[in-house]
Amino acid sequence: MAASPAVAQVAGAPAIPAFGAFFPAWLLCAALGIFGAVIARLVFIRIGLDDVLPWPLAVYTALAVALAVLASSLLFGL
Repeated sequence: MAASPAVAQVAGAPAIPAFGAFFPAWLLCAALGIFGAVIARLVFIRIGLDDVLPWPLAVYTALAVALAVLASSLLFGL
C-alpha cells in the first residue's frame, strides 16, 4: 500500500539540540510565551493597566498562548 504524498513528507516534530539532548520545539515556544507574558505584566503594572483588567489570569494566559504560537510560527514555520 503506497503512502499518500502528504503523509510521506512528514519528518516528525521539530526538536532543538541543547545540553546533549533533543528538546521539543514546543517547550522553547512555551517558555518564550511565558516570558513574554511576564514582561507584558510588568509593563501593564507600570502603566496602570493591570488594575483594570477584568480577569487577569485569563488575559495573561491567553497572552502567553498567543506569544507561544507566534514564536512557533516565526521560528519553525508551523
